[in-house]
Amino acid sequence: MQSEQVGGAMEEKELIFDWNTIDYEISRDSSKHPHGLWFDDETLRDGLQSPSAVNPTISQKIELIDYMEKLGIQKVDLGLPGAGPHHIDHIDSMLVHMGEMGYSLRPGCAVRTLVTDIEPLVDLQSKHERQIQASAFLGTSPIRQYAEGWTMDRIMSTAESAVSFAVGNDIPVMFVTEDTTRSKPDDIKKVYTRAMELGADRICVCDTCGHVTPNGVRKLLGFIQEEVIPDSGFKRRDIEVNWHGHQDRGLGVANNLAAYEAGADVIHGTALGVGERSGNAPIDQTLVNLSLMGVINNDLTSLSEYMNKAHEYVGVALPRNYPVFGEDAFETGTGVHASAVVKAMEKGDHWLADRVYSGVPAGDYGLSQVIRIGHMSGRSNITWWLSQNGYEVTGELVEALFDIAKSQRRLMTDSEVHAEISKFNQSR
Repeated sequence: MQSEQVGGAMEEKELIFDWNTIDYEISRDSSKHPHGLWFDDETLRDGLQSPSAVNPTISQKIELIDYMEKLGIQKVDLGLPGAGPHHIDHIDSMLVHMGEMGYSLRPGCAVRTLVTDIEPLVDLQSKHERQIQASAFLGTSPIRQYAEGWTMDRIMSTAESAVSFAVGNDIPVMFVTEDTTRSKPDDIKKVYTRAMELGADRICVCDTCGHVTPNGVRKLLGFIQEEVIPDSGFKRRDIEVNWHGHQDRGLGVANNLAAYEAGADVIHGTALGVGERSGNAPIDQTLVNLSLMGVINNDLTSLSEYMNKAHEYVGVALPRNYPVFGEDAFETGTGVHASAVVKAMEKGDHWLADRVYSGVPAGDYGLSQVIRIGHMSGRSNITWWLSQNGYEVTGELVEALFDIAKSQRRLMTDSEVHAEISKFNQSR
């Protein structure tokens, strides 16, 4: 990418020295993986387990499904059939829509390792004539076993019954171990091995309680791929490895990136990180970071629209300072910063304007830089704002607004600036 500069065009590498790339290289042998890097959107299932979440209407869920498809997300969790008939009806309606639209988005549903939870998928799969992944989850950590009064023998028996029933009914199984990040290696190996032997060709490693750090992610996924899978008699490329993270320690995105680095095939997340307690790993920030790293080339220009719809329909908070999609993400009222952005805009160099004071280019995500006026603004803020809002730029008006801005305790809203201009014109 080139940017027009004094003396001619400048290459990106001449304008931005990227320390992130020093001694950093991730190489994936595609022959050892079932497919490229995929994403599984859990917004409509795990996301709705947030204490503050609202269960969207079916039409709203379908609209969110449309965004997932548009963004190139490969898998979606449509819900929990075991939660009752209302949830099954919603799942059915979403499957109808996905079929009518010919979407490539692959459907799945979360199920407890109970035959009664899996039975609705048999009917849905038959009705829609397409496979629906059963994401069968079961806790394995010592603390969970102690709290529930479970033994490993009981866990194994439960897993065997559920996986056998699903596979026997041609339902693809992703076997999910809850709280994997606090589970013993021998227990993890034992239960995954048996699930794979019975026909589960997908496994999901979970940080259910938000415990793990990036180092733990790498160690755990290394153990799964280098020991559990081969020792079970399977080839790596025959087993899809999923990673599912949470935000309790604020490490959801960092752990998702570590999971990619460690070889995960599918990374899970939710819109704006909605989910139980502090939430799930945000799929939006994961997509943004992997895009900036050059790992994926999805068209993410509609990602902002998706996040705003999720905010509206699910009721998940969208703080003003939320990365990329918060209202403040690409706004500035600071004179020095605004001046640099304005100079780039005046050159017609949007590439430069998007990067001179931001590590994330707004345009790549359907957004743009916004210059506002406030107590830390310079005259360049005001001049630019006036020109962008159709006003004649005069020295008197700029000075009048500059004096008003300096008396403010916060940035002025556009309506407030318009009102002050109206007062100025009336006084002339």
